[in-house]
Amino acid sequence: MRYGKEHKLATRQRIVETAGRRFKRDGIDGSGVATLMKDAGLTNGAFYAHFESKEGLVATAVSEQLRGQREWLTSFEPGRAGIEAMVRTYLSPEHRDNPEDGCPSAALLDEISRCTDPTKQAYTDSVLGIIDDIATRLVPHDPQSARTTVLSVYALMVGTLQLARALADRQLADDVLEQGIRNALTVLDAASAN
Repeated sequence: MRYGKEHKLATRQRIVETAGRRFKRDGIDGSGVATLMKDAGLTNGAFYAHFESKEGLVATAVSEQLRGQREWLTSFEPGRAGIEAMVRTYLSPEHRDNPEDGCPSAALLDEISRCTDPTKQAYTDSVLGIIDDIATRLVPHDPQSARTTVLSVYALMVGTLQLARALADRQLADDVLEQGIRNALTVLDAASAN
């Protein structure tokens, strides 16, 4: 049976979305093609009609997850209040406790670093889009001047979230998140003042 182009695109998108959630929950290495396809309600054989390899799916899913994160950023108002709300939402107990619904960097960074160059490039291109969006909000008159600082703060936030997820002591994990918020806002405020 042959399906139309729209059906194929919708099926591919379903695979990418379900794979993104599974990768963030169980890791890239912990998510086999059979499991990913089962999540999407498809057979293993259907995988190769959409992707040449699992690595191709990983690159696509990570890029798509980061595109979603860029869209999420637009939900915050412009200016300092929006940046603070974004930092507080990112470093929240809710985000910590729901990795499959959250940031792909916090969930997958260690595995992405072991991926092939095309996947690393897809990640780099996508994450720099996020960084540039934040820098533009922070220093609208010269976003390039804040790019490295914003990338550093993003790394701080990702690491803070990863550490908070790894700690068994919930109160300590909450304290780490709160300190991460203070640290991130201090650096961002200094960057916007320059």
